[in-house]
Amino acid sequence: MTADLGPQRIVCLTEETTEWLYLLGQAHRIVGISGYTVRPRRAREEKPKVSAFLSAKIDRILALQPDCVFGFSDLQADIAAELIRAGVQVTVFNQRSVDEILSMLFQVAAMVGCAQEGLAWVDATRLRLDGIRASVRSLQASGKRRPRVFFEEWDDPHISGIRWVSELLAIAGGDDVFPELAAMPLGKDRIVADGAEIVRRNPDIVIGSWCGKKFRPEKVAAREGWQEVAAVKNGQLFEIKSVDILQPGPAALTDGVDQMHRIVTDWMQAHG
Repeated sequence: MTADLGPQRIVCLTEETTEWLYLLGQAHRIVGISGYTVRPRRAREEKPKVSAFLSAKIDRILALQPDCVFGFSDLQADIAAELIRAGVQVTVFNQRSVDEILSMLFQVAAMVGCAQEGLAWVDATRLRLDGIRASVRSLQASGKRRPRVFFEEWDDPHISGIRWVSELLAIAGGDDVFPELAAMPLGKDRIVADGAEIVRRNPDIVIGSWCGKKFRPEKVAAREGWQEVAAVKNGQLFEIKSVDILQPGPAALTDGVDQMHRIVTDWMQAHG
């Protein structure tokens, strides 16, 4: 497949495909982006912002004459349907796991004539993740235990981490205290309605990523009954920005997992 056979005018309704096309050196193909795009920062300066997450400016998208629109998940199904009815080619990915993210990245790379570059990035990323796993095994072999971690995607109500977050946490060396909820694709299905259950599971670490809202560790520490939670008693309350971990694309597999690994490694080295 040659580059001129792939789409030349792409609208990205979410950030991950925008960041990926920039990483592939294919930014010139992008004609419109999501208003929530932060990575890469230059995209906000260079590209028209034509969508939020659950809504889009359909007229503005059509005026850009895209030959392909990339979207994410069933939550953008209505946007996709409207564009399809207007005659636009739409590709909506629904990646929820690490393997599905890597698959999506390869598919997008192939669509823009960069299959080899995409495969090289995927292979290098798999090797990096294997290296993180190996470092965790080394710490465990020296007698260090894995910490119990509560990843909080939203604070009110409490929403635990989605599948790729839980998988990356496991790679980074932590054990998700709500593994049974991770497979649920929608936030409403990952609500921990009883805050006392979080206390009962007694996480060693709490990582907050409140979907763009600033994480407030003092607010977490002040929750009723939480003063006896190990993470609160030992000051193990951390934030990972949602743009780094809740984006199902390059960010989570690089900066997101690296931050998780640093947090977990520091805990393992300090606690036997």
